[in-house]
Amino acid sequence: MTPEEEKEFKQRQKSRNWVIGGILLFFVVLFYAITIARMGD
Repeated sequence: MTPEEEKEFKQRQKSRNWVIGGILLFFVVLFYAITIARMGD
């Protein structure tokens, strides 16, 4: 693997990790909001 390919691969991996982290955070907030809403009833 050339240095250019390695750099591109690491950049794609980093952006993919940010997307997965964002989705995970979204689900955490979603479940928290649902829990708070159910406790209010």
